[in-house]
Amino acid sequence: MNDYTPPKVWTAGKENGGKFASINKPTAGAQYERDLPVGKHPLQLYSLATPNGQKVTIMLEELLEAGHDAEYDAWLIRIGDGDQFGSGFVAVNPNSKIPALMDHSTNPPQRVFESGSILLYLAEKFGAFLPKDPASRTETLNWLFWQMGAGPYLGGGFGHFYAYAPEKIEYAIDRFTMEVKRQLDLLDKRLAEARFIAGEDYTIADMAIWPWYGRLITGGAYGDAATFLDAASYKNLHRWQDEVASRPAVQRGIMVNNVSGDPEKQLHERHEASDFLTKTQDKLQA
Repeated sequence: MNDYTPPKVWTAGKENGGKFASINKPTAGAQYERDLPVGKHPLQLYSLATPNGQKVTIMLEELLEAGHDAEYDAWLIRIGDGDQFGSGFVAVNPNSKIPALMDHSTNPPQRVFESGSILLYLAEKFGAFLPKDPASRTETLNWLFWQMGAGPYLGGGFGHFYAYAPEKIEYAIDRFTMEVKRQLDLLDKRLAEARFIAGEDYTIADMAIWPWYGRLITGGAYGDAATFLDAASYKNLHRWQDEVASRPAVQRGIMVNNVSGDPEKQLHERHEASDFLTKTQDKLQA
């Protein structure tokens, strides 16, 4: 039984444990001076291939696949090393979280942070993957903002206490498992009545939700969490996951800024379309 009693006023002073303890602090702002690199394309992305980072690289690759002039440079931000606390990154995202985007096609250049905001910004900039009619647009945004609100329960809640916390706390795991199971059931029921999340068309709602929930149900997140959650039982969600995963732009998007797994699937930086053929880690290490 945990007999911890919170103090009247919390103060930092002890290691909070867990996988990401070394980069968690109770203050915001830059911790050191470092400029960000800038490539030749108007769109400059600073990111890492976490689910939130993959949302944006998938969107950019989908835009290119659809014929839009959305060429971009993607620079690797190693959050484990604290790259997100450099002054240049903090100027783009004062919240020190990936992904962060600078659009140099505007005067002055426009910063965009928060993955949902970036998806919406790019959809409106290029007129793609966001329906024009008010009802369909609203339904897409309903699900986009649902993911932004639901994600912390999955990652910061369930993922943290199930996989990363220094000790297993039954109450915390049960609390967040209940919510994640409810989220999976919600998505499964929605996908029983629609091909994609917002309807019959593929949108930024799918791009926001797939990296989190598609990864979870196929065993790509939090160890054996897919088994623990009985993810195989969500048949409609698996059907959707498979369809989205088969898209070439999605397959490219999840490679960008990826630093884990198969070296053939890691493209640490992306500056040209040809980089997928010539600059993956297996080729650079050869």
